[in-house]
Amino acid sequence: MGDDPRRGTLMAQESGERAWNRCILHVDMDAFYAAVEVLDDPSLRGRPVIVGGTPEGRGVVSAASYEARAFGVHSAMSAARARQLCPDGVFLPGRMERYVQISRLIQAVFRDYTPLVEPLSIDEAFLDVTGCQRLFGPGPVIGRRIKARIRDEIGLTASVGTAPNKFLAKLASDLDKPDGFVVVTAAEAPALLAALPIERMWGVGKVSAAQMHAFGIRTIGDLLAVPAPAVRARFGDHAVRWLDLGRGIDDRPVVPDHEAASIGNETTFAED
Repeated sequence: MGDDPRRGTLMAQESGERAWNRCILHVDMDAFYAAVEVLDDPSLRGRPVIVGGTPEGRGVVSAASYEARAFGVHSAMSAARARQLCPDGVFLPGRMERYVQISRLIQAVFRDYTPLVEPLSIDEAFLDVTGCQRLFGPGPVIGRRIKARIRDEIGLTASVGTAPNKFLAKLASDLDKPDGFVVVTAAEAPALLAALPIERMWGVGKVSAAQMHAFGIRTIGDLLAVPAPAVRARFGDHAVRWLDLGRGIDDRPVVPDHEAASIGNETTFAED
């Protein structure tokens, strides 16, 4: 007997349904380096804290508290420029050993709920909690528990996004910072994505965004209105992936990684 021609379609449909039934968390620590400095020295609370060298040298800002960000200070800015924008800023050298120590405490909290933890850096990670919901409750409940434990046990705040995939989870965590918690469901994703600027698409940098603007594409919804062949012809084969992401489709798994990959090559502080 030959293969049933419907089998491939059914398998693809089941795979897609499983993907939408996943529960992925993206946990992003708020102004992590600066927050650790405030944790260790409460007298800094409420002050514009800037981590990364000194204005007198060639320091580059590695992190800025939200009080400093209100003055326009951001990471990768020269410390000298940060001083111009925020004359009363508290400039501190980085203490990577301390940040790594705190990061390990945070990742230990993650692993109390799932072994499927993919650190992206010292201060953010994806967690796949799909398989542990029977034990710990629905994904959003797990996300809130993790967020509360980080606050209560470690003393820091995190922004958490919960969604069916990595792309949507990361978008969700960015929507309400600092100390936010956002759930994006499969049903909500299309309307949410359509209204977002094209720059929010994963993989779209300044050059790609400028090219899209010239083509009349300013939102993710604008991109989805362009036929796939035209997207491929204009922006290359890789751009077709953007169409999937724009529809909220992202089947990439959460891949547990060795700790060294996430915290072993972090920012240096002294000079640019």
